[in-house]
Amino acid sequence: MNTKIKKPLIVKTVKGRIVQTIRKTGNVAGATVDTVTDILAKLIEDAGDESAAITHSISCVVSGVIHGAAHVGADLNHASQGIMIGVLRGSRKAGEEALETIRHTAHVAIRDTARIGGDVEVAVTGLIEGAIKGATLFELRAEAAAAAAADGAMKAAGQAGPGAIHAVRKAVKLPIQGVLVVLEEVEEYPRLPRAANRILRHDPKSF
Repeated sequence: MNTKIKKPLIVKTVKGRIVQTIRKTGNVAGATVDTVTDILAKLIEDAGDESAAITHSISCVVSGVIHGAAHVGADLNHASQGIMIGVLRGSRKAGEEALETIRHTAHVAIRDTARIGGDVEVAVTGLIEGAIKGATLFELRAEAAAAAAADGAMKAAGQAGPGAIHAVRKAVKLPIQGVLVVLEEVEEYPRLPRAANRILRHDPKSF
C-alpha cells in the first residue's frame, strides 16, 4: 500500500476518531494513547518494515491528533503526552530507532501546533513528559528520550519562527519530571520560505 496517497484520509480519520473519543470520555491523554497506538500499529502492519512508509504513517497520525485536539479545545499537554506514548507503543521501536521516532514525532507535533496557532510551550512540555514516561518501556535513558523530543521540537520551531523558538526554550528552562533537557543550537535549522509560511496559515477546523 502506498500510504502517501492516503495522507488526507488518514489525517481526517485520526482527527475524527480523536474528536469523538475525547467528547465521549473526556479523557484526553487516554483517548490519544489508545487512538494513536491502534491506528499506527495497523498502518505499520499494512506498510511493512519500509522506513519511509513508517515515518509517513507517524506524520499522518500525529497531524490528525493535533488538529483533532485543537478542534475540541483539548489540553495540548495531555494530547502531546498521549501522542508520544502512543507512537512509541504503536511503532514498537527500541534503542536508537526509538530516539529517531521520538525526534520525528516531536517535530511533526510542534510543526502542526505552530501552524494552527496552538500553545507550543504546552505541547513541548507534554511531548517531553511523554518521552520520559515511555523511555523505561523502550530501552532508553530518560535524558536521551527527553533530549530527542526537545531536538525535534526545536527543529520545527526553527522553521516556524522566533515565537516558537522562544516557547521551546521556555518549556525546557527548568527540569521536566526531574530531567534537565539540553537544547541544540537553533541556528542549525533553516526557516521555511516566506511563501511556505503563508501557505501554513490555515484554519485547523478546515481539515
